[in-house]
Amino acid sequence: MSGALKNLVKSVIKVGEKVPMDVTLGKALPPVDGVCAIAPKVLSGELFKDRKVVLFAVPGAFTPTCSAKHLPGFIEKSEEIKKKGISEIFCIATNDPFVMSAWGKDVNAGTAVTLLSDGNSEFTKKIGLEMDGKGFLLGEDRSQRYAMILDSGVVKHLAVEEGGKFEVSSAEAILKQL
Repeated sequence: MSGALKNLVKSVIKVGEKVPMDVTLGKALPPVDGVCAIAPKVLSGELFKDRKVVLFAVPGAFTPTCSAKHLPGFIEKSEEIKKKGISEIFCIATNDPFVMSAWGKDVNAGTAVTLLSDGNSEFTKKIGLEMDGKGFLLGEDRSQRYAMILDSGVVKHLAVEEGGKFEVSSAEAILKQL
């Protein structure tokens, strides 16, 4: 396959592969006195190295399924998930870190789930799980809805939702995989 043609073929990360460890993400902080703090930048490798984590992605903060089911499910089941050997639970979205901070406050994420901003869609694109959200007025380069279990950055389980569904990436579904 020629180099130009090969670049057109989308490559989705697979079980057994390592996620990109060199992507700068924003780690959302809780707002103070109603003002969102500037999120510290953190390399993905710092978050995933030498530990077992759950990473789940949503197409957008404050969107219906994400706010009513996906994130609240992981908040509710966080202790149960962590008792199964998970060091931390991360929620990633292609929103900016200020939106992620406000969303974390709105759903009372606390320390149950760490919210990450992939505002430039770099991580999402590198793992091949971006989608075009223009039909929903979300813009291009949004993340598909998925959940994965990572061990030292290596994908041990990956569940990607089919368009518009919420079945395989829930907290309950992840618990069954642990």
